[in-house]
Amino acid sequence: MKNVNIFKLSCILISLFITLLLLFAIVSLFLVPDLKDVWHNLFSDEMRFSLKLSIMTGLVSTALVMIFSLPIGYTLSRFDFMGKGFVKTIIDLPVAFPELVLGLCLLLLFGNTWVGRLFSAVGLDFVFTKKGIVIAQFFTALPYASRIMKSTFDYIDPRMEFVSRSLGYSQFETFLNISLPMAKNGILASTVIAFARCIGTFGTVLILAGGTYMRTEVLPITLYLNISYGNMGMALTSGIVLMVVSFLAIYVFEKAEVGL
Repeated sequence: MKNVNIFKLSCILISLFITLLLLFAIVSLFLVPDLKDVWHNLFSDEMRFSLKLSIMTGLVSTALVMIFSLPIGYTLSRFDFMGKGFVKTIIDLPVAFPELVLGLCLLLLFGNTWVGRLFSAVGLDFVFTKKGIVIAQFFTALPYASRIMKSTFDYIDPRMEFVSRSLGYSQFETFLNISLPMAKNGILASTVIAFARCIGTFGTVLILAGGTYMRTEVLPITLYLNISYGNMGMALTSGIVLMVVSFLAIYVFEKAEVGL
């Protein structure tokens, strides 16, 4: 009994220690900068451009992510087919390797290849453009959204869908009227996490879209560029904005997860 209590206490102390370290690191981001400097930087031309571009591309990317992650999550949860394990592995793969590697892969794909030329022929140039930001954010966030949607559909009792099919509804009608309403909390959680990942994407955007000042400059790029310039005030301001977005995303995700 004594050993069990020691083990329990050790686990709690380790958890509290790491939590305090993270808390101090987060709090320092808000305590170190001068509030007047932060307020001034929030309304600078660079920050307004960066914030506007981040929100616009983040919303577009999130919409695309959800359009694709819903059928992907449902497919991996409900259907058995040849190569299912391979499909799941490839979709999840970007989670396992650095964003810089994903950005390099996308740069090679959409560069001077037949795929890149095909998209370019219809006016979709992704290399070093704002459209490239959307693509970079999309492929970075898609695995996270797809995994959440798969888990969401896994928790939905398939017997509800069987009852719907037995009453004469098609598979699509069942998905639209039964599966989607029951997955609403998961959809909300997936959307929020996808948006947070899109807003926070750095490495993939840097390699594919470039880190061009006031052109492809989203918030993480603003942080990176200003640290490089030695402008810590602007870098800390962009870090605070990103932290607030992340906090709100996690808060909404936790609230939505309670209802799953």
